[in-house]
Amino acid sequence: MKYFLITLFLFVFSISYSQDDELVKQDSTKRKSLREGPKEAPKAKYDQYKIISLLKDTVFVDTSLTIKKEYAFNYLRRDNFGLLPFANDGHTYNVLDYGLISSSSPLPGFGFKGKHFNYLGVNDIKYYSVATPLTELYFKTVLEQGQSLDAFVTLNTSPNLNFSIAYKGLRSLGKYINNLSSNGNFRFTTSYFTKNRRYVANLHYAGQDLMNKENDGIADIDNFESGNSEFTDRSRLEVNLADASTMLKGKRYFIDHTFRINKNDNTNNILIDHQFSYETKYFEFKMPTKTERFGTSYVNSNYNDLTKNNVMYNRLGGTFSNSLVGKFNFFVENFKYNYFYDRYVVTGSQISIPNTNNNNLNAVGGKYFYNKNKINGYVLFSKAISKQTFSTLDISLKYKFNEKNHFSAQYLNLSKVPDMNYTLYQSDFVNYNWKNSFDNEKINTLKVDATTQWGSAQAQISTLTDHLYFSDDSNTSGVILLSPKQYNGTIGYLSIRVGKEFKVGKFALDNTVLYQQVSQDDPILNVPKITTRNSLYYSDFLFKKAMFLQTGFTFQYFTEYYANAYNPLIAEFYTQNTTKIGDYPLIDFFVNARVQQCRIFLKAEHFNASFTGRDYYAAPNNPYKDFVIRFGLVWNFFQ
Repeated sequence: MKYFLITLFLFVFSISYSQDDELVKQDSTKRKSLREGPKEAPKAKYDQYKIISLLKDTVFVDTSLTIKKEYAFNYLRRDNFGLLPFANDGHTYNVLDYGLISSSSPLPGFGFKGKHFNYLGVNDIKYYSVATPLTELYFKTVLEQGQSLDAFVTLNTSPNLNFSIAYKGLRSLGKYINNLSSNGNFRFTTSYFTKNRRYVANLHYAGQDLMNKENDGIADIDNFESGNSEFTDRSRLEVNLADASTMLKGKRYFIDHTFRINKNDNTNNILIDHQFSYETKYFEFKMPTKTERFGTSYVNSNYNDLTKNNVMYNRLGGTFSNSLVGKFNFFVENFKYNYFYDRYVVTGSQISIPNTNNNNLNAVGGKYFYNKNKINGYVLFSKAISKQTFSTLDISLKYKFNEKNHFSAQYLNLSKVPDMNYTLYQSDFVNYNWKNSFDNEKINTLKVDATTQWGSAQAQISTLTDHLYFSDDSNTSGVILLSPKQYNGTIGYLSIRVGKEFKVGKFALDNTVLYQQVSQDDPILNVPKITTRNSLYYSDFLFKKAMFLQTGFTFQYFTEYYANAYNPLIAEFYTQNTTKIGDYPLIDFFVNARVQQCRIFLKAEHFNASFTGRDYYAAPNNPYKDFVIRFGLVWNFFQ
C-alpha cells in the first residue's frame, strides 16, 4: 500500500511540475507570436459552456474541486446522500430518505423500481451549448475485476446547432458469489434553434441495458459477522441464489419543440409547443437451476420471467406570453401504454391471469408562469378526461434575496395511477402471478427549502392515502412470497434536513443531518429517524499553485430501523418488520487533487469495517461493502 501511495504522489508531482513548465513555454510562445504573427483568437469564457435541462434551467461547466464534487464522485454521478448502495457497484440502493422517491407524476410507471436508480429518464438528459468542443472523461476503479467509465463529447457546429454523444459503462465482478454488474447507458442529444429563436427543439435518443447477477444476499449471516478469516474472503460465503440474473433494457426517442407564431419576439407572444416520447422496456429474470426460494413453481428449472412494455406520450400545448402578467399555457396530453407477456395463466378452463394490460390515458391542463423581479413560480393543474381518472395540482414559488440567499416552497396534490407491475404480473413461480384493480394513490406534499449564506434547510410534510407496497406473505423460513397491497389507512411523513459548513483557515467541517418521522397505525413505511454525514477536510494549493489538494474524512451514520428488504425476482423492495439494520458508522478517508481541468480522487472506503463491528448491511441479508481502496479521475478537455 505505501508503495502505491508513493507512486501516486510522484505521478501527481511530475504532472504538476511538467504542466507548470509547459505553462512557461506557452507564455513564451505567446509573446513571440504577438511580436511576429497575427494575434491568437481569444479564449472562450466559462459562461459560454452551458448545460441546459429540459425545464430550461441552465448551469455552466464547472471544473473546480469542492467537497460537493467528492460527494458526486460515484457511479450515479450525483450526491447520493440518503441512498445506501449494495455491496457491488451497479446494483440497487436502499432508500434512507423517503423524500428521494416520492412521486411527482400521476401517470403509471413500469415498476421494477430497484433497477431504475441508474436508468436515465427524460428529465435526466441534459442539453448543451458550447463555444468550442467539450469532452469529459470519468474513470473509477471497481471492487473486483472491471472498471467504471463515462465518456462524453459535445460540440456546436454553429451557434444554434449542438450535438452531444455519451456512454457510461460499468463492469464489476464484485466480492461475493454471483454478484456481477455489467451496465451501459448510451445517450445522443441535439439542440437547435433558428436565428430569431422562432423555432426551438431539443431531442435525444437513449439506449440502456442494466444486467446484474443476483445472489439475493448471504444465506448465513453468522458467518458474515463472525470475523473468521475463512470468511473474510467473501467468495466463500454461501448465497441464496448462485446463478440467477436480471436484465432491464430500454430504448427511448424523444423530442421537445416550440414554435412562436409571431415572426419577432415581442411583448406579447403566442407559442405552440409539442412533446413526444416513445419508449420500449423489458425486465427479465432468469435462473437455470431449481430453487425453492420463491415457493412452488410451474417448471422445475430454467425459470424465465419476461415483462415487456412500450409507452407513447404526446403533449400539445399553446402558450400566451406577456411581460406584465407572465405566461399562460394550456395543453392536452395522451399517454398510451401496452404492458404485456407472451403467455396466459389458466385456472381450469378459464384465463385467470391475462397476458396484457394496456390503456389510453388523456388529460387536459393549464400552467401559469410568473417571473418578475425576485419572484418566480408557477401553478399547474391537470385532470384526466379518460375513463381512468388521475389529477395533478402543483404550486411552486421561489424568492431570491440575492446570490447567496433564496427561498422556495412547493405544494403538490397528486392522484396517481398505480404502477403497472402492481396491477399485473406473471411468473414461473406460482405465488408471483396476480391481476389487481387498485385505487389511485393520493399524495399531498408540502416542501420548503431555504438556502442562505449561513446554511441550508429543507422540510417536507406528506400525507399518503391508499399507499401501495409489497409485503412478504410467507410463514416459512428461507422462502419469500410477495404480493402487492394497498394500505387503507393514512400515512403521515415529516422530514427536516439541515446543512452547514464551518471553515477555519484551511480546514472545513461540512455537515448534513436528516430527521424523519412517520405517523401510521401499521408499520408500512419504515425510515431511519436520523441520517447524518459529516466531512472534516483540509484544502490548500501546492507546487506554486499548480495543484489544489483536498484531503479528509467523511463520517456517515443512520439509526437502526426495519429497513425494506430486496427481492430480485421482481426488482422491488418490500416491507418487513423482523430484521433491523443500521446503528453502525461508515468512515471514508479521501485524498483529492486538481491539476488544471483534471480532478484526481483517491479514497479508502469504509476503512473502519474491521474494527467497529461486522454487522453492516444495506438491506436484510445484503451486506454493505467492505473496506476497499479506489482511485479515479474526472478530466475535462476544452478544444
